[in-house]
Amino acid sequence: MFGNRRSYGELLAGSEEGIASNILADRLKRLTAAGLLTRRADPKHRQKGIYSLTEAAIQLVPLLAHMGAWGRRHTRVTRELSVRAELLEKGGAPLWNAFMDELRHLHLGAPRPARSVSRELQAAYEKALARRAR
Repeated sequence: MFGNRRSYGELLAGSEEGIASNILADRLKRLTAAGLLTRRADPKHRQKGIYSLTEAAIQLVPLLAHMGAWGRRHTRVTRELSVRAELLEKGGAPLWNAFMDELRHLHLGAPRPARSVSRELQAAYEKALARRAR
């Protein structure tokens, strides 16, 4: 949702948490079966699939923002992995709605919104990574 990774390979390689391949495959199957993801064939490679969020998954953004805020307060987190949760918490419903509009564009073909919350979240993440590297 936050990194716009759409294929199994992108999800596996880009996992900050280091998820095991068998666990990722199982979770993708379960999320698809639950109606939170759809999978379509990748036109560039017959054996690959492209995953998209469904409307039901997109509507989870406020819940995920609340869970991220709780996690920041009650668990040990790194600045890099918590910065997006912090921005979503501070931005509240206006930011969540803008993010959901962007996700609808990326995953469901809705019109492109003027604001890119994804870019804002990614920029904050990269800034936190750069600070850690210093």
